[in-house]
Amino acid sequence: MQGSLMLDLQGTWLTAHERAILRQPEVCGVILFARNVEHPEQVAELCRSIKAVRNDLLISVDQEGGRVRRLRRGFSALPSMQAIAQSSEPQKNAQLCGWLMAAEVLAVGIDFSFAPVLDLDYGHNTVIGNRSFGAQVAQVTSLARAFMQGMAKAGMANVGKHFPGHGWVEADSHFAVPIDRRSLSAIEKTDLRVFAELAQEMTAVMPAHVIYSEIDELPAGFSSFWLQQVLREQLGFTGLIFSDDLCMAGAHVVGDMAARTLAAISAGCDIALVCNDPAAAEQALVTMQTEKIQPCAHTSIMLGKNRLQKEFQSQPEFQLARRAISLLAAQ
Repeated sequence: MQGSLMLDLQGTWLTAHERAILRQPEVCGVILFARNVEHPEQVAELCRSIKAVRNDLLISVDQEGGRVRRLRRGFSALPSMQAIAQSSEPQKNAQLCGWLMAAEVLAVGIDFSFAPVLDLDYGHNTVIGNRSFGAQVAQVTSLARAFMQGMAKAGMANVGKHFPGHGWVEADSHFAVPIDRRSLSAIEKTDLRVFAELAQEMTAVMPAHVIYSEIDELPAGFSSFWLQQVLREQLGFTGLIFSDDLCMAGAHVVGDMAARTLAAISAGCDIALVCNDPAAAEQALVTMQTEKIQPCAHTSIMLGKNRLQKEFQSQPEFQLARRAISLLAAQ
């Protein structure tokens, strides 16, 4: 069995203890949060220090746009996906926003953002809401594809989330266990179609901590049915699978952190994400070592390419993109 861990950091610089953990082969990278960020220069220095520990470590962040932006001071204001969808030129703006986000993130040494959101917005899930490109399969697919093309143009891999669709349920999986009671047929005709259409264009996927009770008693991120039979076999997806944060309430149904870590990897997750709980992260690491789980061999597909130097911000292409996207974000 193969699998790796992605963990978080406590502050704006690496501690000696964190360096020691990052040296462990079971750890493949880190995810940055707002508490790790002061300004672009500080983030760049933090990323350099992480890569100095191990150059193959992945560095990630949630920089979707709208309300989900960990990088703020010194970075462009990015609109929500809903704002892009409602703009006068949604295709152009989706690609432009994907490029701008990726260019700025790569420039400070972060490899990728967990984006884009592929969930449909049914109007009753506040945790998704305006993070979605819309309620229609064709619209979400088209705009997400354009956003991903913009990311790729800048040299960034993408992560489609939250498979097979988080938008129908009302509960927030950060704080509860959402249950989607629709049939498999109903999901296949709606939410799953977006992932099916983009399966060959996604670098990675993040499953939802949602139980689809008519199909499986386990949340999708712990379900071999969803990850192996549907995502891998039916949709033909060959990229990486990241679990959502195993500390979220929606993950607690399978037991303690040791059980969650094993359940996620056994179901098919390549990388288990453990955030905001250092003790839980260490428990996950000990579990990986005790069970002799071999590190995932394909994490390098997420490494940022074509990194742009700081001077790119003075170039006309960047200035035009930033002006257009900032105006959209301000509306």
